[in-house]
Order: sequence, then C-alpha cells, then structure tokens
Amino acid sequence: MSGGLSILVIDDNKIRASIIEQGLHDAGHDRVILVHQMEGLVRQIADINPDVIVIDLENPNRDQLEHMFQVSRAVRRPIAMFVDKSDSHSIEAAVDAGVSAYIVDGLKRERVKSILDMAISRFRAFSRLTEELEEVRSELADRKTIDRAKGILMKSKGLSEQEAYDLLRRTAMNQSRKIIDVAQSLVIASGLLGD
Repeated sequence: MSGGLSILVIDDNKIRASIIEQGLHDAGHDRVILVHQMEGLVRQIADINPDVIVIDLENPNRDQLEHMFQVSRAVRRPIAMFVDKSDSHSIEAAVDAGVSAYIVDGLKRERVKSILDMAISRFRAFSRLTEELEEVRSELADRKTIDRAKGILMKSKGLSEQEAYDLLRRTAMNQSRKIIDVAQSLVIASGLLGD
C-alpha cells in the first residue's frame, strides 16, 4: 500500500486516535484525518471521501456498534474496526455490515499497518466477488429476456428456437444494437400489444 492513501480515523478518544495516527505515519501514510465527533458521521465521511476508514471503539455498547455497522453499509470503503471487547453476535454483525477487519483488543501502534493492509485486501476481494455476482445476475436476467423474446417469435412467427435466436441476432446486427436491446424492445412491444 502506498502512503498516498487518504485514511480517516474515527475515534472519540483523542489519545487512542493518536496511537493509530502515529502507527499510520510510521507505516508511511501521511494523509491521515482524525474525526472525534460521532454525530453526522456518514455526512463527514462523504465530505472527506477517504480511501480507507479506521474506527476505534473502546468499550462499545450495542447501539454504538449498530451505528458503526450502519455507517459501514452506507460508505462502501475498506474499514478496520478496533474494539476492546466483543461477542459472537457483534463479530457476525460486523461481517454482515462489510467491516473488512474487526480487531478485538488489538490496538498496538506496530500492528496498524498490517491490519490496514489486510482490511484493504479483504475489501477488494469482497468487492470483486460482489461485482462478479452482479454480473452473473445481469447475465441471467439478460438470458431470461432473450428467452422470452425467442418465445414470442416462436409463437407469433412459427419459428424454431434456433430460427428465433438467429432472427434476433440478425436484427441486432442490422440495427447495430446488442441482442439484449432488441430482445427487450420485442418483449416491451409484445406487452404493449397484449400478446
């Protein structure tokens, strides 16, 4: 990781925040922003627009943790969260919220860099998986639309499945469009015509 990352440290305890800040500076990160005020946190994060977020909560209660998990869901950034104590429910909630690294009783200046690197790496891996899943869902939806369009052509023109697909493909090529675009237009038109 390069020192060019902008890192936001969220901690209402200024002494603990300075430990994290020093660990990040020692690791070569010079763009470190500290936030001590928890009110309006999502807005502050949006204004700062950091590359990575480090959250430190000394002894968080359930409300504080839930608030941080809501922040995590909203901002979609690598997040490393330090807490002094935890339970299995909180750990599970952190994972569900997309926290990249959840460290219990591990706030030591010399560990900050490796934890941050791991959080970034896990976030990138999770982001890739999320993108792949979205791509597969989109391809499946496209395939369903194309199948519906083929079905409409087969029924209305008495074509075989292959002939219907070939007609969609030819039409797309002749109009310099994608097959899915032609299929969507056909499905919409068919719906309007009540077929």
